[in-house]
Amino acid sequence: MNALIINCSPVRTGATAEIVQIASRQLAGKYRVKTVCIDDYRFGFCRGCRQCHSTGRCFQRDDIENIMREFAQADMILCVSPSYWADVPGQFKAFIDRCTPWCNTHDPHASIGKGKKGYAIALRTGPGMPECQRIIGSIEHFYGHLEIECAGHLGLCSVEYKRDVAGKMPELLSFCGQIISA
Repeated sequence: MNALIINCSPVRTGATAEIVQIASRQLAGKYRVKTVCIDDYRFGFCRGCRQCHSTGRCFQRDDIENIMREFAQADMILCVSPSYWADVPGQFKAFIDRCTPWCNTHDPHASIGKGKKGYAIALRTGPGMPECQRIIGSIEHFYGHLEIECAGHLGLCSVEYKRDVAGKMPELLSFCGQIISA
């Protein structure tokens, strides 16, 4: 089985990237794991033209189709997102917007295939969980429109730097264990 783990942050070396690496190592026993950073890809913003509502394709030719091929090949997808002003980073939001051709709200639409499970990890620097819940909600809403089953999520507070992740290891390991045993 294939797992795709996405660093939804443009930062390739921070706390989010550290969580991606930990999850990757933990899940490697059950899955063939591929990790990507949203900033590894180049794509433009959605233009709101709605051409994709009638064609199932975006007129822009960039890396979006490459990312969606990764989604199609995965049996399990884990999005790991930090908080940027109480929601997902702008780069990841721009990606979500560009996934409209695969969205089940119009026909025809492209498809990544059925039977995929989606998980989310949200992290933030402050102590309150509502901000993590908002991020998780954004990711799970996205999954729903791609017909990915929302199978679990984890919110981590008080994580600003890579070194802060060490204090969250029990929660991370437990969450990864839930994914493995699902």
